[in-house]
Amino acid sequence: MENLSSVIIAFITGVMGPVILLLLKNKIEKRNKPDMVTDALAVSELVQHKIEEIREDVKADRVWVTQFHNGGHFYPTGKSIAKFSVMYETVNTGVSSIQQNFQNIPVNLFSKSMNRLVKSDSIEVPDYKDVKALTYGLRYIAEDTGCKSGYLFSIKTIDDKFIGVLGIDYTKRKVALDDDVINNIMVQSSTLGGVLMNHLKE
Repeated sequence: MENLSSVIIAFITGVMGPVILLLLKNKIEKRNKPDMVTDALAVSELVQHKIEEIREDVKADRVWVTQFHNGGHFYPTGKSIAKFSVMYETVNTGVSSIQQNFQNIPVNLFSKSMNRLVKSDSIEVPDYKDVKALTYGLRYIAEDTGCKSGYLFSIKTIDDKFIGVLGIDYTKRKVALDDDVINNIMVQSSTLGGVLMNHLKE
């Protein structure tokens, strides 16, 4: 009988004890684990508020944010295809949305403009109709989206990784933004980079 008691005690302490501890640990970790949907909604609210603020400040008609993502794989190498999508957008009354038209777009279709943003952090086109203006291949997109003036800013992380684009469109009139406004938007773009990167790390 003593042997049976010893076996039971050994089983409880040697097997059941660690199992119970593991179950408790998993339960605590699940309770402390952030809710992915809640976090995504919180970030979305922050970004949406920021771009609405920018739209009001610069009296723009449309402000949007794209993010880069993996859009599948090349055959036969399996290498990821870099794509972007408009993830956030705010539009003025009577202005059409572009968000649905820009989903899963291969980055290479906009290589001129994306390379420019990597190198100089902004593209400024006060008048898309000006044939002398450098539009980096964006003139035909501007025509399709009704954009008369457009400004694009790179969104980068603190360690200078290019993760998206902030776009500001004027569809009702041409607008030439001055240097102070451009610099302020660049600061706002950096803020967006911090918000988006913190979310991507989680």
